[in-house]
Amino acid sequence: MQKRIGILTSGGDCPGLNAVIRAVVSHATLTYDWQVLGIPYATRGLLEQKAIPLSFHGLDLRGIDPLLNMGGTILGSINKGDTLAQIDNILKGYKALELSALIGIGGDGSLAILNELQTKGDWQFIAIPKTIDNDVALTERVVGFDTAVNTIVDSLNRLTFTAASHDRVMIVEVMGRSAGHLALQAGIAGGADIILIPEIPYSIKDVCLHLQQLRDRWGRKFAIVVVAEGAKVADDSCCYTSCQTPSCGMGQYIAEEIRNCSHNQLDIRVSVLGHIQRGGIPSALDRLVATAFGKAAVDLLAAGETRKMVAWRNGKVEAVPLEMVLDRSPLHVDPNDYLVQTARALGIYVGNKVDVSVALTS
Repeated sequence: MQKRIGILTSGGDCPGLNAVIRAVVSHATLTYDWQVLGIPYATRGLLEQKAIPLSFHGLDLRGIDPLLNMGGTILGSINKGDTLAQIDNILKGYKALELSALIGIGGDGSLAILNELQTKGDWQFIAIPKTIDNDVALTERVVGFDTAVNTIVDSLNRLTFTAASHDRVMIVEVMGRSAGHLALQAGIAGGADIILIPEIPYSIKDVCLHLQQLRDRWGRKFAIVVVAEGAKVADDSCCYTSCQTPSCGMGQYIAEEIRNCSHNQLDIRVSVLGHIQRGGIPSALDRLVATAFGKAAVDLLAAGETRKMVAWRNGKVEAVPLEMVLDRSPLHVDPNDYLVQTARALGIYVGNKVDVSVALTS
């Protein structure tokens, strides 16, 4: 009997998901002669017992393959709702679709839910990590992160010119509610002067002092501040504003803090990149990672493996136990990480390192 495997995308979208789907369908049909069914809108598709037959030649358009460089996901995705409350009906949907196995593409939250489902349903299941937050454990790369970093760096490049032209402090708010990988890496690559992330609390006094030193010591009349949406203020930091995060957004909150701390001497603008970070054409690296992950996931199913996640480790794809991944996720930035040290060595302020006793001058 021909093997029928399902594939779904769950959680927030990111560039490279369609490249994974393309690789899975191509390898499964051409190498193993399996039938591949796309499950629309993640577990909702299982709940509603819906599936889309996918074939290698059915993915192209007049001979042109669009999936390799198409952002988002052709299968749709969801990142809300109480999935586990409907677990019995989801399991019924899986059986009704007569699936032999399932490949799930998601971040640590989505994969945790899918892991519970496959444990209850005794499915053959392989996970593929994707997230622009880069917070999935036991893998050096995930689908979508590289493109998101490039998107932010491109934005920083553009904002730097206008900041320099008008002597402004540009505050750029990026995603990262609990992990600061995106802000840290994009900030370093994009030439930021200050990077604020959830893992390393910042002091507004330090921030203002750093901005002051840029002007007084180095003659820099503009600055770029990259702020993760989940940045944390240190206990010793003064609060100068009535703006309460997250109601007004972390970028706006910090802007008001700096404005008041500097006695309104700085011209400040805030840019919230928002879902721009999730969109766009996947980078070459994300396409390569997505393709390698998709191929490896199919091979793991063929070998009878289950409850594994494909991971990029030491320059190649390996299978790691999914339970171990979930136990160690989300993966946070280590305050002593080499990238944090690199940023500080370049004169970038990345949260509190030492106590600052120097009083601010107007």
